[in-house]
Amino acid sequence: MGFNIKCCLAVVVLLSGLPALANDGSAVRRTEDVIYGRKHGMALTLDAFQPARGNGCGLLFLVNGGWQSSKATPLMVTIRPEDYQPFLERGYTVFAVVTSSQPKFAIPEIVADVHRAVRFVRANAGTYGVRPNRIGILGSSSGGHLVLSIATQGGAGRADAKDPVERESSAVQAAACFFPPTDFLNYGRPGICGVGAGPLAPLQAAFGPRALDPQERLSLGREVSPIYFVTARLPPTLIIHGDADTVVPLQQSESFVQRAKAAGAANVQLIIRPGKGHGWGDFWRSREDVTAFADWFDRYLRDRRN
Repeated sequence: MGFNIKCCLAVVVLLSGLPALANDGSAVRRTEDVIYGRKHGMALTLDAFQPARGNGCGLLFLVNGGWQSSKATPLMVTIRPEDYQPFLERGYTVFAVVTSSQPKFAIPEIVADVHRAVRFVRANAGTYGVRPNRIGILGSSSGGHLVLSIATQGGAGRADAKDPVERESSAVQAAACFFPPTDFLNYGRPGICGVGAGPLAPLQAAFGPRALDPQERLSLGREVSPIYFVTARLPPTLIIHGDADTVVPLQQSESFVQRAKAAGAANVQLIIRPGKGHGWGDFWRSREDVTAFADWFDRYLRDRRN
């Protein structure tokens, strides 16, 4: 998710040079290929971008589209430092998180990667000049789905874990995303299953083999749909969605926000962009949208009193 429906839902540490400059001309330090976890012999990595004068808050930027992710592989969602510039200019440390990808790994495994990434950032907050209770998360399309999965289900680690990272919480203090899938059992309208079927049939591999069994499909759909985990504890969450989106229907965001408000979540907002489809141009460089995200994080991360 993040490209067009063919690709559409297919919408050790190395120091590099100076990839970006803040408004005052000070350099941003990029630390590449930080290993935040391992699985099946594979390293999970992120790149950390640290402004010279950080504000003590960290943002996990999920590099993910169509539940695929890459540092620099063509035709996949990749790390693009220019997308992080508006946040770096406000003093945020940005962690560009690369996850595992379908078809090798299914959505539940990809969600687990993001939980791990949040725990890793929190465990190493001091290294990056970030306060552990000032962590936000953002993404788009399938990355937005992952954002809301963490916003609704992030929580305490295992106190008895041998790995100290796994003892940390995966909860975030603020979230923002573009056009996220939220309810695969009611995709576009009630009763329409999107669990690797119907409108999301082209992405069946992302849901794994359980999506092939009618009974398992329904169980899986509930497990991976953020809407079923909304509570009053949802952190401040902002969603931006176009009303002409035929890939991820606006209904997905509207129903999520309705559920959150009904649950008593204090700060949840949906901004609807008239006439916009699944993305609009290079939406991560849309000034009004990215400014809305940055303002959201300023309000609920940087300006928090506790």
